[in-house]
Amino acid sequence: MRIASLLIVVGWLATIPAFCQLSTPSSRRIDRSGDISRYLQDLFPVQTEGIDYESVYDALTQLYANPIDLNTATRDELQTTYLLSERQLTSLANYRAEFGDLLSIYELQAVPGFDLPTIRRLLPFVLVAGIPGLFGALPTPTDNYLILRYEQILEQQKGFSEATPDKKGNLPTRYLGNSGQWYARYRYSRPRAFSIGFTMEKDPGERINWQPSVHRYGADYSSFHAQVQNRGRWRNILLGDYQMQVGQGLVLSAGFVLGKSAETVQTVRRPTLGARPYTSLTEYGYFRGATATYALHKTMDLTLLVARNQRDANLAQDSLGTGVIATSLQTSGLHRTQSEIDDQGSLVETNLGAHLLYHNRHQFQLGLTILRTSFDKFLQKRDLAYNQYEFTGKHNLVVGLHGGYIWHNWNLFGEIARSSGSATNSGGVGAIGGALASLTKKLDMAVVLRHYDRNFHSFYSNAFSEGSRSINESGAYLGLKYTIYRKLTVGGFLDYFNFPWLKYLVDKPSNGFDYLLQARYTPNRKTAFYAVYHEEHKQKNLTIDKIKDVVGTIRRNYALNAEYTLVRGVSLRSRVQWGGFAYSGQPVSRGFALVQDATLDYRRLSISGRVALFGTDDYDSRQYVYERDVLYAFSFPAYFNRGVRHYLLAQYSLSRHLDIWMRWARTDLTNQDTVGSDLDQIDAPHKTEVKVQARWRF
Repeated sequence: MRIASLLIVVGWLATIPAFCQLSTPSSRRIDRSGDISRYLQDLFPVQTEGIDYESVYDALTQLYANPIDLNTATRDELQTTYLLSERQLTSLANYRAEFGDLLSIYELQAVPGFDLPTIRRLLPFVLVAGIPGLFGALPTPTDNYLILRYEQILEQQKGFSEATPDKKGNLPTRYLGNSGQWYARYRYSRPRAFSIGFTMEKDPGERINWQPSVHRYGADYSSFHAQVQNRGRWRNILLGDYQMQVGQGLVLSAGFVLGKSAETVQTVRRPTLGARPYTSLTEYGYFRGATATYALHKTMDLTLLVARNQRDANLAQDSLGTGVIATSLQTSGLHRTQSEIDDQGSLVETNLGAHLLYHNRHQFQLGLTILRTSFDKFLQKRDLAYNQYEFTGKHNLVVGLHGGYIWHNWNLFGEIARSSGSATNSGGVGAIGGALASLTKKLDMAVVLRHYDRNFHSFYSNAFSEGSRSINESGAYLGLKYTIYRKLTVGGFLDYFNFPWLKYLVDKPSNGFDYLLQARYTPNRKTAFYAVYHEEHKQKNLTIDKIKDVVGTIRRNYALNAEYTLVRGVSLRSRVQWGGFAYSGQPVSRGFALVQDATLDYRRLSISGRVALFGTDDYDSRQYVYERDVLYAFSFPAYFNRGVRHYLLAQYSLSRHLDIWMRWARTDLTNQDTVGSDLDQIDAPHKTEVKVQARWRF
């Protein structure tokens, strides 16, 4: 009976062009990056703080390249797509429990609660592997490729100009390397089986290294990993660079975590995924060493990790002049000048950790996490008021307890952690708890409460917060999403936050709130419209007539977006966004951007382009707009001043092995004679970027 129903479903879906364009899961893998671009633009119609967009994009691209098997994926793994509600997740789990493994990806149409728009958005990130075929089970597809990329700014920046001595004969600072940027990545992987790969990059201004004494060879940044999974009781063994995602991120948190966004419900909870290879170009926030997960029992896993990283840090003499201390950790990853090179790898960090997880596959999990971080030098930030409760010392220990429980269409989650160590100001507590719920078939809700002490120190945390770190904050969040009918959804969130101690550029305890409202209308599969309004109230320092005070600020952002397919292979996206920023009692800084995108897909060729007109009063009213880029590259620039921005991106598949990308982008300013500042300044009112990339699939 089930087979007959499936055949009917498949036959019906075959009449839908959106599905007809798809072939087998393995053949459609990352041939076009448009799915990722559309997904990101939907998630981030307006930019929010505290999100590492580059890491999010890299993790999403990895998910796209290594899709989730619907028959073996855990609930937490399915939640990483942020596309399924609690009701849909529960419905899929019940369907698998009643009928067994899915026979085809198209069988999702038979799962209660799954509609066509959801399935279409989900398709790029999932597959059904191990389907019994004519000659046995089909294997999960492998991904085996090499990518090479080169990019450069055509105009000369000040940092690359010839240095002329000043009157005292001193040479001004200049970048030590050339202006080119290059990147290489190799990866060979099979989902839930193995992965091996390396990544290398040289940023503009950096030079090629060959310094065996400090283990620097070739590229300024190099990364490597080797992983095997599901070998008997060994669930995961990983050597090289990796990240850990555990609990709600108070102790260990990987890159693919979203905070407040246009997805107002699903993104507030962190799934427990364990260790994953690190392949991003962000040069911090990962472990370099080894980790392994062993199944003590079918419901209990033990993970151990060890890592030793060389961190970039500013060094200075201590107050007594008897030793060297680190005054700050650098996260830019740039090593272009002598001072930046002096900071490179100057602080050795050692991490030892463990995670014990009890899990009932469908309902309950409880985990204990321990992480000890040690530095080879004393870490003490500058003696400023807002740094009073920052970590000071050489050793830090964080112990956390996290849990989750699924009850019908409710997902309850929480974590509590405490830090301690050699720091005299340590001993703070961090805690977060919340719930996701499908209250009805049309209404979804998220509630999150959080509190992070001003002296809670956790170097690898990234829990839900307003700020970029899980420290010195309390807050409450409510998110709702309502489906008026299948073509129209509305949603929004309200978040209140309080900072009990000083922050950078905020010289007293402060508080604030923000809210977002959005609506999305999809009349058919060729057309979609959405509108977003975001308002944020915060407090910041303001100096008037040499008198500094902490005053309220208001930022408002509006966005209207329309996307439509003219004919098969030709799609357009039109966008207008505007907004303003103002200090209390001061004039409003206003800005806008008008954006027109077009994409042409014809056989092996894909071309996309943009023309954008923008104008802002100053940097405070800047407009962030996501741009399409070559595969594994990310572009989310800020448009400010007044001018025009345009780019052209082309991808061509020369054969089933070789793909080529070329991207040209240019910004022309009408109210400035220069672009950029300091060593990045261009003495012309325009900036041109070119990028070439090739991928060879083995």
